[in-house]
Amino acid sequence: MTMQEASRLILGLRAAGWDDTSITNFILWIESGDEQYKPEGVNK
Repeated sequence: MTMQEASRLILGLRAAGWDDTSITNFILWIESGDEQYKPEGVNK
């Protein structure tokens, strides 16, 4: 993912009402796969 794509992703999530902590945790989950950062509601 390029920096431009990452920026658009972050701005899109902010526009959707996500707070910065949720965005950061989501990105950490995508990159690491660490379950502690998995967003709530995914595969519940």
